[in-house]
Amino acid sequence: MPTFRPPAVAGMFYPDDPVELRTQIQAYLAAATPANVVVPKALIVPHAGYRYSGPVAASAYVRLAPIAARIERVILLGPAHRVALRGIAASSADLFRTPLGDVPLDRAAIDALIDLPQVGVVDQAHAQEHSLEVHLPFLQALLGVFKLVPLVVGEAAPAQVAEVIERLWGGPETLIVISSDLSHYHDYATAQRMDKATSEAILSGRIDDIGYHDACGRNPVNGLLAAVSAHGLTAEMVDLRNSGDTAGPRDKVVGYGAYVFH
Repeated sequence: MPTFRPPAVAGMFYPDDPVELRTQIQAYLAAATPANVVVPKALIVPHAGYRYSGPVAASAYVRLAPIAARIERVILLGPAHRVALRGIAASSADLFRTPLGDVPLDRAAIDALIDLPQVGVVDQAHAQEHSLEVHLPFLQALLGVFKLVPLVVGEAAPAQVAEVIERLWGGPETLIVISSDLSHYHDYATAQRMDKATSEAILSGRIDDIGYHDACGRNPVNGLLAAVSAHGLTAEMVDLRNSGDTAGPRDKVVGYGAYVFH
């Protein structure tokens, strides 16, 4: 009997009704800037509730539309919010469930990571974690059927994360998605200044300039930056906003950026 991880934040971060959820995602994608001809290998996208960060995430996800049919596997890394975690947590599940259906995990790829000292199976890290879950409906709506390698990243050096990404790099059939918000709970002007600086660091690959207060997903982000440098990919920012722009007040905002690497 296959084992599955049930959705933890459906009905909170995004609709739990499948029709409403799919309609909302399609509206975000329709409002996003049309995709250009550049084919992305990797994305950095935010992970807040959809009303806050959904439009920003869609600005990156819409770039997948022209190549959706060829993507067979998604490597999804996001930060740990719910448990203290050293290293990188894989899941023992066979499926991750959302209101749009079940996503099968690439068990062979996951099992091939377990020999790395920084990787272990920690289901508790996945159980309530939203940073991965919120991306699955977007990916399901765009890609249809695909295999998933979900990894929750705790305290891990960029080189440790990059080693995992490199092992999973694959070819055109593999997409890498990094989940991260930017600054948290500053006033609007301060957040804009901080997030602009973080974006410049991402675009320049300056790992040492992205710290704890700049991006909650700094560890997976910095790991991706270390990995893409070896492949000569170019980073492009496609959106940069905060919750004050999308759905919230401007006295304490959370920053959201969307980036593609090609």
